[in-house]
Amino acid sequence: MPNAFAYLMLMTWPLVCVALFRRLPIERAIIWSILGGYLILPPVAEFDLPLIPSMNKDSIAAVSATLGCVFVARKRVSFWPKSWSMQMLLATFMLVVIPTVLTNREPMIFEVLAGSEPIRFITNYLPGMGVRDLLSVTINQVIVLLPFFLAMTYLSSDTGLREIILALAVAGLVYSVPALLETIISPIINIYVYGFFQHDFRQMIREGGFRPIMFLPHGLWLAFFFVSALLSAAALARASKDEARLYWGGATLYLLFVLNACKSLASLSYGLVLTPVMLFFGVRTKILLALVLASIAITYPMLRNFGVIPLDAIVAQAEDVSAARAQSLQYRFDNEEQMLDRAHEKPWFGWGGWGRNLVRHTETAEILTVPDGSWIIVFGTFGWVGYIAQMGLLAGPILLLFVYTRRIPTAEFSPFVAPIAIILAATMMDMLLNATLTPFTWLCAGAVLGYAERLRFPAETPEDKLFFDKGPVIGRPVNASEKRSLL
Repeated sequence: MPNAFAYLMLMTWPLVCVALFRRLPIERAIIWSILGGYLILPPVAEFDLPLIPSMNKDSIAAVSATLGCVFVARKRVSFWPKSWSMQMLLATFMLVVIPTVLTNREPMIFEVLAGSEPIRFITNYLPGMGVRDLLSVTINQVIVLLPFFLAMTYLSSDTGLREIILALAVAGLVYSVPALLETIISPIINIYVYGFFQHDFRQMIREGGFRPIMFLPHGLWLAFFFVSALLSAAALARASKDEARLYWGGATLYLLFVLNACKSLASLSYGLVLTPVMLFFGVRTKILLALVLASIAITYPMLRNFGVIPLDAIVAQAEDVSAARAQSLQYRFDNEEQMLDRAHEKPWFGWGGWGRNLVRHTETAEILTVPDGSWIIVFGTFGWVGYIAQMGLLAGPILLLFVYTRRIPTAEFSPFVAPIAIILAATMMDMLLNATLTPFTWLCAGAVLGYAERLRFPAETPEDKLFFDKGPVIGRPVNASEKRSLL
């Protein structure tokens, strides 16, 4: 159980964000409000308030960053993309809540029948969804997308994109020190700081040593964070010159060592394959690779649904590497099969909340499946409509970036947009196995979308473009003289 300090940290994070927005440029304030909350605040701990979704580290950081941007920095935030396809996906993402709630009004009753003349003994009960749930889930959908909107508005310039890459690399270097310590002394830092361990400790024991976890939900989350940091350091090494290139090249090698120490085969594979891409491939090739990875991630459930994916061959290949890895992979596939069967009972709009999408014992309501991948969680909760909307919002920016950059000279590209697209696509691939969709994933998606839309809908004049980059003051229209003062 989290201690008092854990809840104190959650309550004081909005004040930290106020300080960030007062002292830092808008780009850095947004990034560190969200990334800092993800890396520092306690996992699992949350405030369960009436009528609104539970407020945890992710939602508190997202809301705090948005309020800081609006009321401290006095900047407007755009909540509507310019591309019609993204507008449709966004509207679907928000409105799918309505049919999901309306098709799940009935309660789920678990009972035992006993005696020659059956007597019903109700053992458990899951309520149906109602108006309260409609409000709560809608608010949650908005909160989830706040980093997306912030990045689309303020992190889609070349400065914003570079700040994202720089923040990931620096955070990875700083976070690596306690993470490496946990590989030696065991993953106990969260216990000492926040008074509890956030997962199954046995899963942190690997290959005769320990897998670090720090303040994240699982060691796999930490390993993938170091993938993002590694790729960011490689991108900075590619974009830098002279001494800076040597520094970031050394940081890349160091973070590769840290990633290996995290003992996650999937994350290590991402790092080994994608780091050379960051270092040696051109911008267009990176964007094309990001599109391929995103396409695989978004179509995997559909192919899986039709039995096209050779699961047995994949498990056999994993067994050649490690029997333990193959067993873990088989366990995930078995769970997915059961949850797919469950999801197919309500394929369009899903089962909604309260854990109704999980496979349970018919009499005791005991949970029989453990959902791992983000895709199966979303598919079971909101059905195909919700799944396509969410994955479309993540993959759509990469597709638009690919389309809008085809006729633009490579020299005009930001050197950091392709690396962020690669990180976003790699996250989508990892979401097939793990629920590693974080606020920073949405932030990357919003930044890529904003950059793509800047290419497609450029400002009419250089002054307007600079004005758009800085953002108008919130609360009232800005006249021509005020616009000139901002320039």
